[in-house]
Amino acid sequence: MKDTTKKLVYSALGIALALVTSYIKLWEMPMGGSVTLLSMLFICLIGYWYGLKYGLIAGIAFGLLQFVIDPYMISVPQVILDYPLAFGALGLSGLFCDKRFGLQIGYVIGVIGRFVCSTLSGVIFFADYAPEGMNPWVYSIAYQGSYLGVELLLTLIVISIPPVAKALSLVKGQAKEV
Repeated sequence: MKDTTKKLVYSALGIALALVTSYIKLWEMPMGGSVTLLSMLFICLIGYWYGLKYGLIAGIAFGLLQFVIDPYMISVPQVILDYPLAFGALGLSGLFCDKRFGLQIGYVIGVIGRFVCSTLSGVIFFADYAPEGMNPWVYSIAYQGSYLGVELLLTLIVISIPPVAKALSLVKGQAKEV
């Protein structure tokens, strides 16, 4: 029971930090999406600490919170793809929780999962925004990649700084301690 409570508390803290940092925008795109202060990292950390199941649940919960706080809705399928599925994909980081460089690899895979969901949403629901004559796939890939790619690179740089990496390793040890 103590183990479950600790996972719940650490996951709630990770989701809260992700939510707060998602509103610290370093750069905002004109039609949605932004480079934030490492907000995706906090969801990926939950997967890195506790595995795929907890990562996916945390990501889905975060996506639903994002929708409740700042909704954008065209249709139910669009909401599902843009919120619980896209942010839930960050939980794929849990696939690498016990691997060497698991945080970095898991983070990249989680962001790629979010990128895939966001790109599909862009093609399916927002193709009309593509400039005339431009393929909606090319437009969506370029649009999503412009902000997700920048945040991915910034986060990888930050978590690879030796003192930061050491601190994250210590936090993982505390999070997993029974």
